[in-house]
Amino acid sequence: MATPILYQFAVSHYAEKARWAFDYKRVPHIRRSLLPGRHLARIKKMTGQTAVPVIELDGEIVHDSTRVIEALEKAYPEPALYPADAKARERALALEEFLDEDLGPYIRQWGYFNLLPYSSIVVSLFTSQAPISTRLFFRAMFPFIRPVMRQKMKIYPAEAEVARKKTLAAMDRIAKEIQPSGYLVGGNFTVADLTAASLMWPLVMPKQFPYRLPDKLPPPLAEALAPLAEHPTYKWVSGMYERHRGKSSAIAEETII
Repeated sequence: MATPILYQFAVSHYAEKARWAFDYKRVPHIRRSLLPGRHLARIKKMTGQTAVPVIELDGEIVHDSTRVIEALEKAYPEPALYPADAKARERALALEEFLDEDLGPYIRQWGYFNLLPYSSIVVSLFTSQAPISTRLFFRAMFPFIRPVMRQKMKIYPAEAEVARKKTLAAMDRIAKEIQPSGYLVGGNFTVADLTAASLMWPLVMPKQFPYRLPDKLPPPLAEALAPLAEHPTYKWVSGMYERHRGKSSAIAEETII
């Protein structure tokens, strides 16, 4: 089997979900980080749509983080992310779907509402592992990319307030779902835990996140995040990263303009 390739945005929480699955299973892979805007033609040609993550796995192109994990489970079944028990697996996959639909889009929308005005931070998040030429290029292009991101993700005040409330509701749901074992399903780390923790990284910013994070957050974002630090889900996410994030299994990192 050829070495799998992961096409991603370094900062994407859905890409973090796919990365974590690769790393948890210790699957050697190549990471190719794309830049917003310039990724459109490449990903559209590969998949017929424009979102990442996308993987090349044994000659097959797979997009969508849920389908990526499904493909990895089939190709690399150990250690498993899907519970062996049928009922537990159904529960884990239902939680994954809920988190993908009712947390992921909203946490992104709320986060970017507070972050987009700060060009230098957004540029550094997308290009932290890139050469200086790529960073300079993206910095020059970002004033043109920002309005496209705002329009595509509907990053406006009213929508951001709805997104904030949806994010908090999802955090409350996660806290209620945590079992006595400390996991969301049964007594082991599953796709449900991985999904919840990876999609929550933009709020928690755990030190185990594989790319460089800002030394200082812009005041609006810092003020928005501060009250969440005592939430049970916030602390739980930190624990999942500490216990299960592990080291990268990527054998090469490339940034594609």
